[in-house]
Amino acid sequence: MKFLVIMGSPRLDQNTAELCKPFMEEVKASGSEVTYITLADKKIAPCKGCWACQNVSGEYGCPQKDDMYPIVEEIIRADCIVLATPIYTWYCTAEMKAMLDRYYGLNKFYGSAQGSLWKGKIIAIIATHGYTQEYAVQPFELGIKRLCEHSGLIYAGLYSVRDEHDLASFQTPEAMDGARAFARFLLEMEPLGIVPYI
Repeated sequence: MKFLVIMGSPRLDQNTAELCKPFMEEVKASGSEVTYITLADKKIAPCKGCWACQNVSGEYGCPQKDDMYPIVEEIIRADCIVLATPIYTWYCTAEMKAMLDRYYGLNKFYGSAQGSLWKGKIIAIIATHGYTQEYAVQPFELGIKRLCEHSGLIYAGLYSVRDEHDLASFQTPEAMDGARAFARFLLEMEPLGIVPYI
């Protein structure tokens, strides 16, 4: 199974990155492949809503030639895409939102091209946040669930840890064991008939 972890935090070595470490260690220990992409050091322009990608068959087709292209290549290669983000004002970071808004070229629903470049892939969330999980993460999770419904993706659930003591919150045995357990859950998933991780 091929995993792609897309890390949306502007802080490359803090809370969210810390939570990704045990998750990726568990994936690698299983013998599965994992690719880790950070968005803070990438140039991803906002979607222009031009719909040009919808008339390009068999490829992404966005006229904006920026760092979204290599990310799309990894998305297409992956079986499971993990969106790792801190929650800022009840949603993902600006870096991740820019990437998510550029998904249109993966779905060919609105022009002369047809089909999908990522239908059937598994999507999961790793989040860090203040407040309680439901209050903090629910709006972002709902947006991703709707993206999955629209795009024919499989939403697998989320794992999150609350920031109560800054970096130390994500280095506790409980936090790290939870990330490893989430990795094992995703590794054992079947493409059909799955039960989301709670």
